[in-house]
Amino acid sequence: MYRLWAATGQTALENAKICLLNATSTGCEILKNLVLPGIGSVTVVDHTTVNDTDIRANFFLEPSNINHSKAESAAALLKELNEDASVSFENKCASDLIRTQPEFFDQFSMVIATNLVEQDVLALGDICDKTKKTLVTVHCKGLFGLFRIQAPEHAVVETHPENVIDLRLGCPFKELLAYVDTIDLDSLDQTDHGHVPFVVVLLKYVNVWKEQHNGQTPQTYGERNELKNLIKSGMRKSDEENFEEAVANVWRLSSTSTVDSSVREILEDPAAQNLESNSDSFWIITRAIKDFVDNEGEGQLPLSGKLPDMKSDTENYIDLQNVFRQKAMADLAAVKERVERLLEQLKMPIDSIPDGVIEGYCKNAATIKVIRYRTLRDEYVTPSTDNLVSWLRADENIIFYILFRAAEKFAAKHNRYPGAAGGSKEEDIDLLTEQAVEVLKDLGVSEGSHLLGSEFVQRCIKNYVQSADREMANMAALMGGLIAQEAIKLITRQYVPINNTCIFNGIASTSNIYAL
Repeated sequence: MYRLWAATGQTALENAKICLLNATSTGCEILKNLVLPGIGSVTVVDHTTVNDTDIRANFFLEPSNINHSKAESAAALLKELNEDASVSFENKCASDLIRTQPEFFDQFSMVIATNLVEQDVLALGDICDKTKKTLVTVHCKGLFGLFRIQAPEHAVVETHPENVIDLRLGCPFKELLAYVDTIDLDSLDQTDHGHVPFVVVLLKYVNVWKEQHNGQTPQTYGERNELKNLIKSGMRKSDEENFEEAVANVWRLSSTSTVDSSVREILEDPAAQNLESNSDSFWIITRAIKDFVDNEGEGQLPLSGKLPDMKSDTENYIDLQNVFRQKAMADLAAVKERVERLLEQLKMPIDSIPDGVIEGYCKNAATIKVIRYRTLRDEYVTPSTDNLVSWLRADENIIFYILFRAAEKFAAKHNRYPGAAGGSKEEDIDLLTEQAVEVLKDLGVSEGSHLLGSEFVQRCIKNYVQSADREMANMAALMGGLIAQEAIKLITRQYVPINNTCIFNGIASTSNIYAL
């Protein structure tokens, strides 16, 4: 697991405290995928006893558990997965805790609530928002699943992007240009000529191009093709790999800035511009890097210093690596100095932010992300009506969001869920459709009846009712994996979690993410 999230991520997992409300099949699958990699502690909260239906859908309950505490039974089997994890249980009603003992949740860093009624979900959302805790709400019925994340502001430095290498070919720094000038390609013998790193080769021929074009670099697609031909003309044999790599990397010249729009938006965020003594270290470093970019960085982010593999001999590669490393170290030192200056201004200890944290930020500055989640209360009070209408017309899976909410209205009115024992499935289809129209009205969608009239939507409503308000083991396992993955991202602050709702359609095997 260290390969995925390193020692810092593993430590975060070991320090996490998770609360699961309701020991449903999906809930137990989520915990399985958190206990196995080493989550610190989990607490299962459920006041019910195990019955025959539970046994058929939940792999963490056995026939011998029937009529026994569901929370205790599930916790016992989950504990067997990892003896180092602390697994406890509470034979308490989740609804009662939410309404009468909100302080119960203070001990946890994350709450995962499965199949809670809508009123309790909103109340729990308010509790977690007030105490700045992460809440994951989960609904899984039949072949359909939905989970929603509500979390405090979530900044991610280690996003782990694929193949992001900062070589500065479109905006080379002076130390790199000085190093390139020390190499004379024409004076090298055949062997050495074939071992010059492509970075040097490419910048050499860019200089030749500029001499032929009044100091201008290749700008258009056609000009870059001309540069490629110029590089090819310098090859001494048809298969010089370093020259081929130079040709293959000409596209990198098009990037003349390391600060893309999403990163610039973060650098200019009010949280970075208006620092206070209680500002998160992320925003203090962000401000330092913004000041670095505006000054000694000359418009560029700190250099990460990473080099990809390339055709080269050891000596040339190490020399080039040293050029990049020394520049990265100099940039890091400048940012550290700015961080210390900011900490002094904020009257905070200079060592408040460890050097390793600053270094990690500098290495990943080009790919940082910040997610500000909407609360559940905001979602209900000020729905994104225009987006919902657009999604209903274009994305088929959004209908299940409407149906899960309609099922809550159905249950409040009829004291049972659609398709559950005690009703007619044919009648429930019509009743659920009526409630879906009401949900759309609550969401500000006036054309609800029209949008729900399609054959596809009617088929979805029928399939939802036929699920009979039950979980399926295979769907629970799949949803458990998806949700645990997002939970680990949130806990470790590595990789980019979803914002904020994911819907999985098991019939079509498709999923969508919506910022509701």
